[in-house]
Amino acid sequence: MEFIWILFAFVCGLAAKVVSLPPSIGYLLAGFVLHFLGFNPDANLQTLADLGITLMLFTIGLKLNVKDLIKTEVWGGALSHSSLWLIFSLVLVKLFAIIGLSQFASLSLANAAIIGFALSFSSTVCVVKLLEEQGEMRTRHGKLAIGVLVIQDIVAVAFLVLATGKTPSVWALALIGLWFVRPLVSLIINKVGHGELIPLTGFLLALGAYELFELVKIKGDLGALIIGMLLASHPKASEINKSLLNFKDLFLIGFFLLIGFTALPTLEMLSIAALLTLVLPIKFAGFYLLFSALKLKTRTSFLAALALGNYSEFGLIVASLSVTAGWLTKEWLVILALAVSLSFVLTNVLYKYADSIFAHCKGSLKRAERSTRLAEDVFNQPCDSPIVVVGLGRVGMGAYQALAEQVGKQVWGLDAERTKIDWLNSRGFQAYLGDAEDRDFWENVDLTRVKLILIAVPKVQDTININKQLKKANYCGQTAAIARFDDERQELEALGIDKVFNFYTEAGVGFAEESMAMIK
Repeated sequence: MEFIWILFAFVCGLAAKVVSLPPSIGYLLAGFVLHFLGFNPDANLQTLADLGITLMLFTIGLKLNVKDLIKTEVWGGALSHSSLWLIFSLVLVKLFAIIGLSQFASLSLANAAIIGFALSFSSTVCVVKLLEEQGEMRTRHGKLAIGVLVIQDIVAVAFLVLATGKTPSVWALALIGLWFVRPLVSLIINKVGHGELIPLTGFLLALGAYELFELVKIKGDLGALIIGMLLASHPKASEINKSLLNFKDLFLIGFFLLIGFTALPTLEMLSIAALLTLVLPIKFAGFYLLFSALKLKTRTSFLAALALGNYSEFGLIVASLSVTAGWLTKEWLVILALAVSLSFVLTNVLYKYADSIFAHCKGSLKRAERSTRLAEDVFNQPCDSPIVVVGLGRVGMGAYQALAEQVGKQVWGLDAERTKIDWLNSRGFQAYLGDAEDRDFWENVDLTRVKLILIAVPKVQDTININKQLKKANYCGQTAAIARFDDERQELEALGIDKVFNFYTEAGVGFAEESMAMIK
């Protein structure tokens, strides 16, 4: 049976990739096809799906700064949108009932509120996968979207407590002690090394926190998220995250397949789901206008709102609980499953063309932007530094330090992660916060002062995006970039990047040259 799931997931995932859609859309289709052919999911598939979501929340926590959650644009945007969406949903349901749609006519006010609440959440799985594939997890809009999702997850936990009647145990207060055992956990992680124990450590921490929270009657997934957040500042957090990446992606296939197994839809159900999907632009507009009102830049507001403009898998949990409690009919579980699936497809397709859509609508979108900006979005360009290193990871920092030894303050670094920038500045580095994939950022930089830009980001797609924005901003200087494989190098050179270094080849050459210098 497992082979059948893998076969259909692979074939449909590959088909989606061939037509330039994310493989996750293919996995959704595979679930519906398997269901249509009469296959039924078993406990193994459910276990894989649960593992995938737990690992995903743990890895989100590893990359999350708690300070990001207390920003007004995060908690204010999330809670305001949820409240406004709930009111809008009640009005919409009653409007659909008035025009004669039978599925809506039989709904009470309480039923309508449940459906609106279920559709108020955005999909953590969809958004995280989308941002990871685009390499935008650490960008301004990426962190904003993730912060909103975390706030929504907290609201979700509160709902589950009320809906299931499962009150947290009095022992839940002891979870505060996790903060005090953090140094011990950090010490253990330091002893793990860099081998096969790293992913096992990740599994132990994520699943251990899950079981600990379940033990005191709190949703286990929240435990995985919190333990990840507590360890986000650990030096090995990034290494643990990378070691779990393939496991998480593999297990999440089970989640996407399970959506397709929810139920076989009728034409009427599909029509209502499509109607609910057509309402998504309102959800996007709500997020965009709220973010703009909270003084975020137009592009940040647009991309975060576009990523969040979908329905969540949590809607299925709400529907399932509601069906069990007798609050909704089984048909609504199917309708919501279809609406969630369609929203995944729509978000993935639209986000792929986000830059083009933004460029086309920028004039209209700018009208909602506030004249004042948040301090985090204000950039002060170093006047006398003509060399820029974009991306201050290991390769970028190596390039920055080598250049600084030769030209001193003539070089400055750029990265989208605030904690990294703060850490570097405290150690005397000339590092600045900014999103190099944001055209607005480059338009606010005097590029006539810049003569050389070194793009040292790990993903080739990010390099392509940065190069594209530089061209649109009329940058006329030289560019250099890194690539891991020859086909990536050729692709980047074809796009006009002046010099592309093969990461592995150049490392080998440098290693040989430095070694030979020892015996001369």
